[in-house]
Amino acid sequence: MNTDLLLALALGYLLGSIPFGLLLTRLAGKGDVRDIGSGNIGATNVLRTGSKPLAAATVIMDCLKATAAILIARKLWPGTENFAAAGALIGHLYPVWLRFKGGKGVATLLGILIALLPWGAVAYAVIWVGLLLFLRISSVSGMLAALSAPISAAVLDEPQLFPMFIAFALLVIWKHRENIARLRAGAEPKVGRTKA
Repeated sequence: MNTDLLLALALGYLLGSIPFGLLLTRLAGKGDVRDIGSGNIGATNVLRTGSKPLAAATVIMDCLKATAAILIARKLWPGTENFAAAGALIGHLYPVWLRFKGGKGVATLLGILIALLPWGAVAYAVIWVGLLLFLRISSVSGMLAALSAPISAAVLDEPQLFPMFIAFALLVIWKHRENIARLRAGAEPKVGRTKA
């Protein structure tokens, strides 16, 4: 692996590992978001602090940190975008600063799509938001949106992105394994309600 690829991977990891949900809730005086609800640092758990603006800001910043990583890598080291994307997602899911206990990657994967497959990002956002509004179950909407990424790569004739997006979708689903267990038990809370 050459130096440019390693630098892009490291840049992606550093930006991806910024825990915006944790930082924003602390700055807003809401305490440590890991002490409430699911203990996750993502937007759904931030919403449990009672602040919709904080949750929305978490989604936006978790998304754009991945977009930024890819765009910077594209500018500095052309051809390394996929490594920056992988670094950003892994950094979000497994940040070294939080003992590798990060978010679930739904917003970050959207940010990757914005930079690498814009029409795929549109489909992803429509599925994510549409299902969230209809079902009000964050985990289901997030996982199905993640699965749309490799499908979009195939439909939009971007075969070089397909294997990477399959891997990314599987990582997002893996991070939702506790949610899947709760769904099977009928105990998964809906958005706007406290964790069962």
